[in-house]
Amino acid sequence: MKYLVPRLERVVEWLMALALTVMVVLVFGNVVLRYAFNSGIAAAEEISRLMFVWLIFLGAILGLRHHAHLGVELVQARLPRGLRVACAVISHVLMLYALVLFLYGSWTQTLIGVSTYSTVLRYPTAFMASAGLLCAASMMVIVAANLVRILRGSPDAIIPGDAGSASQPEAPGVME
Repeated sequence: MKYLVPRLERVVEWLMALALTVMVVLVFGNVVLRYAFNSGIAAAEEISRLMFVWLIFLGAILGLRHHAHLGVELVQARLPRGLRVACAVISHVLMLYALVLFLYGSWTQTLIGVSTYSTVLRYPTAFMASAGLLCAASMMVIVAANLVRILRGSPDAIIPGDAGSASQPEAPGVME
């Protein structure tokens, strides 16, 4: 597990870079074609939209993994350690509930998208909705793993308000 997670993160980073590259090339190429040759690539908008959706959801997974999402820890930092742990447990349970709802909604949209097709390329729109499935499932694993660490009292647990936890995230790739 120690080696699998960094490798998965690297794969996600490469997929995000690929999606961004495809988006830039298609959008820039379409702009040049429209202004220089009065034509364009009909599928560029659909592919760019698909890449953008996947880019956002993959980025959200990495953001959660690196504790880079916005959070206000001002109140939690002033609480005693026991209350900070209780707040962390409650917030993690609520996040898991929200992610279950997100997963259910993404699953429903994916099932609808299996029989619904995009306008130009005619790909199933389930490709777009499945980004939410992957995002919700991955985030559930990340949140549940941290919740288990919190409940076990592990020093690796991220508890908002603790010095050096989420308020000072570790830079990716930096070794001590």
